[in-house]
Amino acid sequence: MTTKSNKATSAATDNVAILSEEEIRAMPEKDYMNPAQLAFFKARLQQLEKELLKNAGETTEHLRETVLVPDPADRATIEEEHALELRTRDRERKLLKKVQQSIATIDAGDYGWCEETGEPIGVPRLIARPTATLSLEAQQRRELKQKLYGD
Repeated sequence: MTTKSNKATSAATDNVAILSEEEIRAMPEKDYMNPAQLAFFKARLQQLEKELLKNAGETTEHLRETVLVPDPADRATIEEEHALELRTRDRERKLLKKVQQSIATIDAGDYGWCEETGEPIGVPRLIARPTATLSLEAQQRRELKQKLYGD
């Protein structure tokens, strides 16, 4: 899409009332990825982005708190909890990147369409996983291929 149509898509999603999940699910297939649906998913992704950034800030503050514990078992427990928290944040960091890419895809006007086949991903799948970039069938093919041939 051109820059002019990108601005138009972004403006269209910004000025539309946010509908409920039930209203989005009830829309006919011919209305797929209309401005109301795009606004719904953009709002959902922006909320998720905000939560992920908040969690990252809380983790940073939590890890800065140093507690000196004389008991080696207690120290080991605290270190294990920190390691678990860091692994969780690493997964969230990767999810944050996908969320930001999905928001950019909405602004570009390409959200909701399978990267591989160009077919609609589907509203139910996007509600369950708003960062999905493949249709269910394409994702299943990719997972089967990975299982058979490895990463």
